[in-house]
Amino acid sequence: MSHKTSNKKAENGVVEYRVWDKPVRIFHWVNVILITALMFVGLIMLFKSELGISGLTAKIKLKELHTVIGYLFAINLLVRLVWGFVGSRFAKFASMCPKINEVAAYNQRLKVGENPQYLGHNPIGKFAVVAIMALLVVIMITGLMRAGTDIYYPPFGGAVTRYIAADTVDPTTIKAYDDTGVNLDKKANIKPYKSLAGDIHLYSVYLLMLLILMHIIGVVRAELRHQPGIISAMFSGKKRIAGKCEDGNE
Repeated sequence: MSHKTSNKKAENGVVEYRVWDKPVRIFHWVNVILITALMFVGLIMLFKSELGISGLTAKIKLKELHTVIGYLFAINLLVRLVWGFVGSRFAKFASMCPKINEVAAYNQRLKVGENPQYLGHNPIGKFAVVAIMALLVVIMITGLMRAGTDIYYPPFGGAVTRYIAADTVDPTTIKAYDDTGVNLDKKANIKPYKSLAGDIHLYSVYLLMLLILMHIIGVVRAELRHQPGIISAMFSGKKRIAGKCEDGNE
């Protein structure tokens, strides 16, 4: 077993390993909180009429709130992306590369009654993590694009206002949902890109909701049937494993 990834104590044949470092655990739970908040505000934005919320001011305030939470989400995600290259062994993306043949072999072993144990993610879990991380990046980028084109927030808002401002108009005076000082032809030119970014953002969030549900079901199922302690490990950073670790010598 790798001594770099373990701080282990033998007890009744069970070995305790340090697996998830603190940055990974912090990212995970902060990400859960921020995504929940973003979805909550996003749903209010989608159904504001049904909720009795009207008026341009309320619309802008909701988008501003969504964007501010989105900035926190983006910072948290960017830190995790960097940590995926410079962090500890199981924090690195290199340890999460999914392989179809490994998934097939893993499923076959489960079918014959074996119960392979993993320090990191099992082969199915790797696919889930990679898919979720990729979606988070898409959601971050398209969300920032919409913030720039809707309410002219950074990092794209400055470029947008400079482009759509009419001649001799100071771009910093352009206001959200106000065409004063705006070149309407140029504003119309960016509308298709704005709409595309919005559609990708929205449907990526719907797909993320589905993947999160599948992830939760998969984790609970694995906890109950195959590898107890994987949920608590995301709090403590430690896994307790009896027997051989399939990824212990990577």
